Amino acid sequence: MAEPSIAATAVAELIVAESDLARSMAPDHQRDAFPAVLATARMVALMEIASARVLHGCLGPGEQSVGVLVDVAHIAPTPVGATVRATARYLGREGKLFLFDVVAEDAGGEVGRGTHKRAIISIERLENRAAVRNAQASSNGTTGQ
Repeated sequence: MAEPSIAATAVAELIVAESDLARSMAPDHQRDAFPAVLATARMVALMEIASARVLHGCLGPGEQSVGVLVDVAHIAPTPVGATVRATARYLGREGKLFLFDVVAEDAGGEVGRGTHKRAIISIERLENRAAVRNAQASSNGTTGQ
């Protein structure tokens, strides 16, 4: 398997829409109130996309990269309509995991920063494992939550 060169980077951009706001992430709007700014979950997703792009050239047939650890701070709010740019910089490997420095910025400056680890996996194997886990939970009468 090929490996990215140390300090290789990739970016992902997003124009913040209503669906990207923290208040839009709440499953129960009567009980859960959040502000009309970029959701931390959406910022993290953008950082993951940038990191996955760094690994794109390392993937074989039937493989994808998946996030396994995210450690980020969301330090500034971003309003609807603003453009957010996430940059991932490859730091090296820790065993089978690929380590990234991730930063998100908008026109006002940095909005988030942290580290992210990804693994390269077989899509078929991962989806089969998920199906088996779901079947086991259903047969045990649990929902997995």
